[in-house]
Amino acid sequence: MIAEVIVDIAASETDRIFDYLCDDDTVVGSRVRAPFGGKTLPGFVMRLKERTDVPEERLKKVLPCPDELPALNAECLSLAEKITARYRVPKALTLRLFLPSEMRTGKVRELMRNYATLKVPVSEMKLVKSAKNQIGAAEYLAEHGKTDCAYLNGIFPGGVAALEKKGYVEITQEQRLRDPYKSVTSERVERTLTDDQARAVHTIQTDGRTVQLLHGVTGSGKTEIYLTLIAKCLEEGKSSIFLVPEISLTPQMLAQLRARFGKNAAILHSGLSAGERFDEWWRLRTGEAKIAIGARSAVFAPLENLGVIIIDEEHDSSYSSETAPRYNTFDVALLRAKYNGCKLVLGSATPSAETYKRAKEGEFSLIRLDKRINKRPLPEIVIADMRREVRRGNNSSFSGVLKEEIEKCLAADKQAILFLNRRGYSQTVICKECGYVAKCEACDVSLTYHRDENCLKCHFCGARYKMLRACPECGGFKLSYAGTGTQRIVSELEKLYPSARIIRMDNDTTSGKEGHYKILKTFAEKKADILVGTQMIAKGHDFPAVTLVGILDADMSLHFSDYRSGERTFQLITQVAGRSGRAEEQGKVVLQTFDPENEVLRFATSYDYEGFYQNEISLRAAMAFPPFSKIVRVLVTGEDDKKCIEALREVYVRLEKLYTDNPDKFLFFNKMRAPIKRIQNKYRYQVLMRLSDVSVLKDIYDICAEARNRDALVSVEENPANLS
Repeated sequence: MIAEVIVDIAASETDRIFDYLCDDDTVVGSRVRAPFGGKTLPGFVMRLKERTDVPEERLKKVLPCPDELPALNAECLSLAEKITARYRVPKALTLRLFLPSEMRTGKVRELMRNYATLKVPVSEMKLVKSAKNQIGAAEYLAEHGKTDCAYLNGIFPGGVAALEKKGYVEITQEQRLRDPYKSVTSERVERTLTDDQARAVHTIQTDGRTVQLLHGVTGSGKTEIYLTLIAKCLEEGKSSIFLVPEISLTPQMLAQLRARFGKNAAILHSGLSAGERFDEWWRLRTGEAKIAIGARSAVFAPLENLGVIIIDEEHDSSYSSETAPRYNTFDVALLRAKYNGCKLVLGSATPSAETYKRAKEGEFSLIRLDKRINKRPLPEIVIADMRREVRRGNNSSFSGVLKEEIEKCLAADKQAILFLNRRGYSQTVICKECGYVAKCEACDVSLTYHRDENCLKCHFCGARYKMLRACPECGGFKLSYAGTGTQRIVSELEKLYPSARIIRMDNDTTSGKEGHYKILKTFAEKKADILVGTQMIAKGHDFPAVTLVGILDADMSLHFSDYRSGERTFQLITQVAGRSGRAEEQGKVVLQTFDPENEVLRFATSYDYEGFYQNEISLRAAMAFPPFSKIVRVLVTGEDDKKCIEALREVYVRLEKLYTDNPDKFLFFNKMRAPIKRIQNKYRYQVLMRLSDVSVLKDIYDICAEARNRDALVSVEENPANLS
């Protein structure tokens, strides 16, 4: 038998099928160890055949990996082929998306443990009184049944081995699953669907279109609709994928899934240990678990017979991959939905303009939930004009109205959330004498001061530097801290409200797998009065005692040089505001801004998504921005600046010819340095294009695929979420 194998090397030179001899019981999709270039490398069996054109003396034989099931099922192989063709990346790179990375490299396998079971009653054992460990182990097994040998040896050293030798105990080896988030539990709450929710479920199930957009205000009960759809899939023997935008949301959602579906839910995301990720993946592959929940990568869960794929907060930019292959999660989910003939449900209170346009035009089904589940009104949003605050001499981070509302909230024994999408203590450290700004040595960005650790950090590469005592340029000691981060906000709050219990949630406080969960659990149990955080607190969380939300710098994302800056600002404000007043108490939101007349803020304060959409889509149409065009960025990166420029020149010449030959298909075309010139010691250049006709997209991918070399990486991004 001949196996067509993809060797696990993500290089264009080896991106092809190689023929190998294999055992007759080899299965398509299985992992193998393939002799290649003097080494033995992992590979994947793509197809099997009886004959090959390769001379027999040149054929080598692959060795099978000891997997009970082929690692890749038929759908995974089909999907991998489509992704490879779509994004022009090596097949091995695509196949890696479907497996835990440590499994590919052989660094993790099933956790096997030895278990002891009694073969004869204790009364029939012939044990001397001095064999205390044997007697103790036997009595323990008689009382508790099958037990982990390692545990027994810790209590009764040597007792189990002696009992086995005498034939009194049987030892068997079994797999022990590593369970992430053991502490994540939730009581099952029986809920009856409201009329609006029931109608939504019925529409999703009966509408003939594949994609369903669930457009519901914050607190309208979208999660219960998701759970109902998953329950109906399980009843039909089908599986489900549930995607959330932030790792911080996975424990909370997992708790609800476990409460309702028990061990049927498995979690997949990058925060798990290698062993935990492997075991959760394995439970999904074997069918022991039929619900995969996780962030973007969970769209590749090895499930079969899918009944529904859910993408919650579909508008979130985290659903776009920024590493090769640079896929959009929606595109992959749609391929899976069509393969399985199942529904793809997109949920959001603030859908992206592109998605909403497709729904309005009838390509997607549009289901609206206009009211909160408890029929309570959405929280009132009060604008605090920070220009007036400055004129009044208030230079703190808090407006007068926000201070007043925080005091009322604490007095009423309620909770508050303060949102600032910038971590650290201050954004930059500047010398007042010469103007020096502390910058990262590996990235062309300023360093952020972190007071808790008294150090400077780069938020792009993670590098840490000692805090400056003096300016390295002029030796001056007048160092200024510009910009405010979450650490400084906490520090100021502690001075203003010394008796308040304050916790912070950002990338610095959520290290470790359960970092997010522990902070959210503390706040949910009312062990803290004020939660200060970045965008990871903005969506999906439900805290009944929160009656106040403060948005400290609403302008932060408003004036970025990005055509989506207005949309992102509207989405963030709406999502953060939705954390307030979700129970019986009326919620309130204080929105601090230096631009109170801005129309985006005006639409956000009245929760007027439809008005915002009409305004936004008109602007996009007038300026020919997506969805009326497609922005394509070709990014060239490498450690050698000169070789990067050479690669850029090579790819630009070919792209320019494409542009010259098809001028009617381009709205914009130019090459330039990337806004951030260097990240992690890699120089960055780009060619930016705006296409009116996507028929040239295939040619762009082909040109870039041919231009890749060892000195410079050339990648293509479509409508990139981040143009920096």
